[in-house]
Amino acid sequence: MAPPPSPSSPASPSPTPSPGDPRAARRAVDRDILRLAVPSLGALVAEPLFVMADSAFVARVSTTALAGLGIASTVLMTVVGLSIFLAYSTTAAVARAIGAGRRREAISRGVDASWLALLIGTVCALLLAVAGPWLLALFGASPEVTAQAVIYLRISAFGLPAMLAVQATTGLVRGMQDARLPLVVAVGGAILNVPLNALLILGLQLGIAGSAIGTVIAQWLMALVLLAAVRRYARGAGVSLRPDLHGVMSTGRESVPMLLRTLSLRVVTIVTVVVAARLGDVQLAAHQLATTVFMLLSLALDALAIAGQALTGRYLGAADTRTVHAVTSRLTRWGVGGGVAVGLVLLAASYAVPGVFSPDPLVQENLRAALWVLVVAQPIAGYVFVLDGILMGAGDAPYLARAGIVAAAAVMPGAIAVGVVAPTGPLGTALLWVATNLLYMIARAITLGLRTRGDAWMRTGA
Repeated sequence: MAPPPSPSSPASPSPTPSPGDPRAARRAVDRDILRLAVPSLGALVAEPLFVMADSAFVARVSTTALAGLGIASTVLMTVVGLSIFLAYSTTAAVARAIGAGRRREAISRGVDASWLALLIGTVCALLLAVAGPWLLALFGASPEVTAQAVIYLRISAFGLPAMLAVQATTGLVRGMQDARLPLVVAVGGAILNVPLNALLILGLQLGIAGSAIGTVIAQWLMALVLLAAVRRYARGAGVSLRPDLHGVMSTGRESVPMLLRTLSLRVVTIVTVVVAARLGDVQLAAHQLATTVFMLLSLALDALAIAGQALTGRYLGAADTRTVHAVTSRLTRWGVGGGVAVGLVLLAASYAVPGVFSPDPLVQENLRAALWVLVVAQPIAGYVFVLDGILMGAGDAPYLARAGIVAAAAVMPGAIAVGVVAPTGPLGTALLWVATNLLYMIARAITLGLRTRGDAWMRTGA
């Protein structure tokens, strides 16, 4: 893994130009956005490559092992996904403290978040080691598939503290306005994972256990690099590395709204899968493929949201609301424009992608129907993702939690109606994606757009 940049001197943000030079102000904001968004996009792209490498190697073991990997990964990714608040909340809190000139407080927040991540990861690892077989049995897979999933889950659980520590430490580093170090670590981990899989799975013939061991090693090495960066930050600022129970508990309490916001997203995801399964095997397969495409397309928009988190927190901490307005304006334009561009690419790809993913004509037709809905939804998604990141950076998590619950509740009647009526063929798939993606994005756009039209979310200072 390449040596990371020194955390003692992260990339310097562009100086805020004078109000009398609007074009220079826009250029400065654009530079800040690109400085954070481009490396963040690279780090986000590295994450699915990690999963793809595991899947490719395990597929050489057996179809049963690959199916077991899919089930176990679903459980692991649910835990990691629900813990994403460790990154989001930390980025916002650290960026705000940095903007207010309180570097020691910023780093202290990052240290507390790191300890909280290690604590949550350890508890979750122990729970999965004990209850993992019971959870996996709920999927209803064959005994052979479930046995492979249990092997992978029990070994991979040892990597959960590292995975969550990576989230928390990444939040600290991005809050310090440095997106390069997370990029180096993410790419380094993805690259290292390949020879580890080759050695353990193919060389030592360890099967799915080799994949889990290799992944755990890569995850802990990634965590150690980022934790070493936290240590250097702390030593440079004179911040203690010892766990502060009060600080850790305070960080946990402040993260509850972000957890609720994430839960609302997961509820919509789970309901969508349940309804897709009710529509039929073909629709469920097409839905899974469409979800994969959607997650890949979301990476570019997520990178803009990450830039919004870091910049909004920093400028609100500095009580510079003028630049916050500028960042919000530029990012929403970039988000909508990026969504339009992605939608056009997706429209063209919708005629070729289904044939690449599946040889089944029925699956292809249903997948194409879902992709056409995604084409329409992309500009709205760009707007939503950006505003979501901006409000996270502002520390407006309580509103995000309420808005998430409202948006999730708003789409439930449509999703349930699709499940009850159960339209056949591509129409059913299209209506499901209209209800749980397009209408969901519209509901989120309304709730987030109304919030950012006012200034109530712009609380300045540390």
